[in-house]
Amino acid sequence: MRNLTRLKSLQALEASARHGSFVGAATELDVTPPAVGQLVRSLEDWVGYPLFRRTRSGSERLAPVDEAREALDDIAQGLDLLESGLRKLRGRKARSVIVVTASQALVANWLLGRLQDFTTRHPNIDVRLDVSDRVIDLAQGEADIGIRCGLGDWKGVKSTYLMGEEIIAVCNRSLLPQDCQVAAGWISEQTLIHDGTPHPGGDFPSWRDWLARAGVNQLPAESGLKINSTAAVIQAAIAARGVALVRKALVAQELESGRLVHLLPEIRWPVKWAYFVAASPKALRRYEVASFHEWLVSDSVESHRNVHQSASDAGR
Repeated sequence: MRNLTRLKSLQALEASARHGSFVGAATELDVTPPAVGQLVRSLEDWVGYPLFRRTRSGSERLAPVDEAREALDDIAQGLDLLESGLRKLRGRKARSVIVVTASQALVANWLLGRLQDFTTRHPNIDVRLDVSDRVIDLAQGEADIGIRCGLGDWKGVKSTYLMGEEIIAVCNRSLLPQDCQVAAGWISEQTLIHDGTPHPGGDFPSWRDWLARAGVNQLPAESGLKINSTAAVIQAAIAARGVALVRKALVAQELESGRLVHLLPEIRWPVKWAYFVAASPKALRRYEVASFHEWLVSDSVESHRNVHQSASDAGR
């Protein structure tokens, strides 16, 4: 007869050993550190000896004793087998749901066009989009996984790099001059659309910065159309309200369709912000979340490979 009454204690032991602390294990298991400590102590009471050597400092404050280290391989394999058995029990007909969060601009201009590929590969996983420009708290389970643009240093989540970003100048094709080529001086005379969205630490240029790099001597005042929404800035450019500085990845489809034109592409402005897929360690232990994470990273790698191949072919 199997005795599985200490299953939660075994989970706490395995997670604490992996993280080297009750705090890390608590984040993964979505409980408090004292609760993890209590589960481990109950297991120690049952076996009759301490399972960890505890230290007051260092990155790993908990180190398994020799007996625990020998048992942990079997315990980890057993937990993995239980998870596998539960997935099989649900069967192929069972449907899983994953909540993905991203900004309005990123969903509309980048993610939606790719989701059909994920659905085709994983027909039993339903994707629900939480479209929000607010930074959703993934560590606390407000969503399962998120696509974020930033420095990649968010607490409580694992962040995996997807792609870099740069700022480019764009406008509707209808605004292009008919009697001359586009030049930096012409751009400075247009209605300039300013994105007032905060980008802390991103090294995003203002129009004055960008035009100075382009060689404009008489820099314009900070006048024009000011908008505190990146998605609205893009829509204003599409609607021919002026010339905008935007993130290149967010307008890739508009550039490809010809609705927007990349002005002076020789002016490069890479920024420190990049795109990451982020999720809590606990969420990534779920099959559907891990599947979406793996697909998104693979899709990003493949997209970059195609871009580089196209650029190489064009240069021949």
